[in-house]
Amino acid sequence: MSLLFPKWMNVLPTVFAVGGLLGATTVVGGFWYYATPKFFKVGYMPTQPGSGFNHQLHAGKLGMDCRYCHTKVEESPEANIPSVATCFGCHAENKLAKFTESETHKTKTNFIREAYATDTSIEWRRVHKVADYVRNFPHHIHVNAGISCYSCHGQITAMPVVFQVQPLSMSWCLECHRAPEEHLVPRDKVTQLVWVEQHLKERQSGGANTEGQRLLQALGAEPPQNCGACHY
Repeated sequence: MSLLFPKWMNVLPTVFAVGGLLGATTVVGGFWYYATPKFFKVGYMPTQPGSGFNHQLHAGKLGMDCRYCHTKVEESPEANIPSVATCFGCHAENKLAKFTESETHKTKTNFIREAYATDTSIEWRRVHKVADYVRNFPHHIHVNAGISCYSCHGQITAMPVVFQVQPLSMSWCLECHRAPEEHLVPRDKVTQLVWVEQHLKERQSGGANTEGQRLLQALGAEPPQNCGACHY
């Protein structure tokens, strides 16, 4: 009697099992990559009001310290944005003599003078934001411990428009909390981002990180790794 199904069909269950396993792996892997902060947040660059704020010009070329605008970063969880009065203090008519001859510069900064004249706020769009189930990121604790703005925000002094460099994911935070000595710098260097970038790169290529260990030991405590330290 002839067989109802040919012998080659015996391999179908194996093919289906392998195919199903590969398909499931692809789905899980794709979701893991495309639906996590590492994919959809890194590179986020919202359009800012007016001509925006050119960090490359202000913090880079002009050498303005981060704390001139973010005045509360050493004493508050929030790195506050500057008031319109702070911006107007530099961009008032005839205040910057070397720029006032340029009509292009006047046009680009008119939105600051208009906001000041009408006593309204400039609605800057937030770039960096942790998940809602995480407590506010305490800037003052990190900055005073010796974590530079560079470690989280990248080389701001080279950004005409600020964008998100790091994923701000839990795994990314834990990488630093588990090895803080890799990111600690002297407290008086925290806002000197060009120096910090070069220094950290030299430290990574220099073998034993004795400086980082010394800075961590001087803190007298290591950052927490328990869930309750960051989550509600």
